[in-house]
Amino acid sequence: MNREQVSRIAHADHPIKSPLNDDSVRRLLERGIPRGDERVLDLGCGSGEWLLRALAAHPRLHAEGVDVSEDALTQAREAASDLGVQERLVLHHQDAADFASPHPFDLVLCVGSTHAFGGLLPTLAATRKHLAPGGRVLIGDGFWESTPSPEAVEMLGDFADLPTTLDRVVADGWTPVHGHVSTRQELDDYEWAWTGSLASWALDNPDHPDSSQALATATTHRSEWLRVYRNPWGFVNLVLRQTSG
Repeated sequence: MNREQVSRIAHADHPIKSPLNDDSVRRLLERGIPRGDERVLDLGCGSGEWLLRALAAHPRLHAEGVDVSEDALTQAREAASDLGVQERLVLHHQDAADFASPHPFDLVLCVGSTHAFGGLLPTLAATRKHLAPGGRVLIGDGFWESTPSPEAVEMLGDFADLPTTLDRVVADGWTPVHGHVSTRQELDDYEWAWTGSLASWALDNPDHPDSSQALATATTHRSEWLRVYRNPWGFVNLVLRQTSG
């Protein structure tokens, strides 16, 4: 069972693939899409959940998504067809860092995929080339709520605390116009869904050749979450506009 297969099973009950509940996602999209007829781009869209929700809520909106996973893009296409929004969605199977478009976008999303660009600030640099004048960026990334252990840093990455994260964003030429810090319930619900979905699949398919691996992966992930990074790690989503230009 490869990483992509694990992710698909683990996110079966939490398709947004980030520690956010449905109401938080809705509010963030509302702040990122003030008119309703925007052109939206998601860099690292996965199965397209953000775009699908935006398209379903705004009949005049058009969207494009970029991802390296053909399996995830297939899921997005199937879901778009089920929702009847497929004619307003374009999907690109390629590395998000290499994506180029002939037209700009009013909203550029990158939630939980900043690793594809090498971190928060490189991701913001990448969004600039896609952003229309006056456009907005919706970006989601981790931060440390308290001092992490070396093991936690090695596991998740060298994040800053929340004030330092915002200072860096502002110094880079961005102004936050909205934000959401995931609550403890959102963070825990995400981890319980991830480990629970994978464990349930293993128990429901005991004769599958990947069953024992899936159960072991869920067990290891749960232990790492509870013992290593549950307390210090947080997640923030920011809606940003360029301070000038």
